[in-house]
Amino acid sequence: MSTRLFIIAITPALVITVGLYLSDRYDKEPLKLLLITYILGALSVIPTIFVEELLTVFNVFPGILGAFYTAFIVAGFTEEYFKRLVVLKVAYKSKYFNEKLDGIVYAVFASMGFATIENVIYVVYRYSNNPYIGLYRGILSVPAHGVFAVTMGYYLSLAKFSTIEERKRRAYRRSLYMPIIFHGIFDFILMANIPQLTIIFVPYVIYLWWLNERKLSKYLYDSRSRFIGTREKRK
Repeated sequence: MSTRLFIIAITPALVITVGLYLSDRYDKEPLKLLLITYILGALSVIPTIFVEELLTVFNVFPGILGAFYTAFIVAGFTEEYFKRLVVLKVAYKSKYFNEKLDGIVYAVFASMGFATIENVIYVVYRYSNNPYIGLYRGILSVPAHGVFAVTMGYYLSLAKFSTIEERKRRAYRRSLYMPIIFHGIFDFILMANIPQLTIIFVPYVIYLWWLNERKLSKYLYDSRSRFIGTREKRK
């Protein structure tokens, strides 16, 4: 195994997780719980690969329909389901999940654990002869996993803290199907082999970043307001 390729493979996810951890300035999550979430996110690659291989067997669709099935069902559904499952089992009911920003933090840590292993598989092993694969995945694929996780965490927090049962159920469902939709579109554009479709890839990526930056900024502001309000009550 190439040490250089290994470092290239793990760096993007580590940068994103550290950056998000430093952004959570007012009520940081326990490092132990974050580490567990990250590790289990990485281990979720195992059942994901198994289920993806199983679902691929049922891909009997020709051409563009086959690409659609692979993008939305094989990759989108399976990967987002298991990453979300990690958050639900590890952090969602924890006493430390006590503000809306936490949903995004835990979802991103689980997702970056997954993305770390996936990137090692692609960069170090599967496409080790391609000198550009690490750059491409570091700029697009790994951050995309983070963006999907922001959407997931945003809706998980809405579900956890909503006081209206219907809104809680709706947000809970959206925490799964919205990341699947975003993930599926991302992969489908790349898999469909339609030149005209690739034209919208960069605008789509920019849109995802813009949309989820707004979600993250909203919860960062809520975290700051909550911290300031709590501090003033203590005076």
